[in-house]
Amino acid sequence: MDKFKIELHAHSAESSRCGSIGAEEVIRKYSKAGFNVLVLTDHYYARFFDKLTNLSWEKQIEKYLKGYKTACQAAKNLNFKVFLGLEIKFNDDPNEYLIYGLKEDFLINHPNLHRLSLEEFRTLTIDQNEEILIYQAHPFRPGMAPAAANLLDGLEVYNGNPRHNSKNDKALSYAEEHDLNMISGSDFHEAEDLGRGGLAADKMPAAVSDLCSLLRSGNYKLIKNGEYQ
Repeated sequence: MDKFKIELHAHSAESSRCGSIGAEEVIRKYSKAGFNVLVLTDHYYARFFDKLTNLSWEKQIEKYLKGYKTACQAAKNLNFKVFLGLEIKFNDDPNEYLIYGLKEDFLINHPNLHRLSLEEFRTLTIDQNEEILIYQAHPFRPGMAPAAANLLDGLEVYNGNPRHNSKNDKALSYAEEHDLNMISGSDFHEAEDLGRGGLAADKMPAAVSDLCSLLRSGNYKLIKNGEYQ
């Protein structure tokens, strides 16, 4: 039985300064490569929002979501799902975190999430009764370290970006040692990153709640360097 392929870590040129490919082209490339789902995890951090402080928060979020909205429009006529995610960096934390299960209203109603700490963000999601999952991205890149396990739902144990040394072997060992859920992502910024990471699942998540259920279950294979493992 063929697997459904899910990209969990991708960036668009519209909303991530480091992204070199527009969201419409990102979707076209991933669909052509045989993927079925993409979570757009554009960078959410001070460097994006600090230059927009003259705008209302709604307008700031509108600019941030440009890549996501464009991706959704591009996927409309394809058998392809696009879900909203974040790669967030909190102001006083060198680490980066992949966030899944978000709704647009949550971002509108809770401004400047990057000004929180990881612990405050976790508390907020629980207080709001939101099914929002937190996975630390590339936890062993230089200058980064694993966060407290009780604040995480898991770790990105394979990061496919070929221009960074993410020390994926250390991330895998740490996740196994601490019994943390494991995910894989391409960290797509450029064409060479396409499909290097992700998940392969037996069922295609039809909604973001299905994606969260899948991630909690662990019933998937990791894609590493383009291959199921």
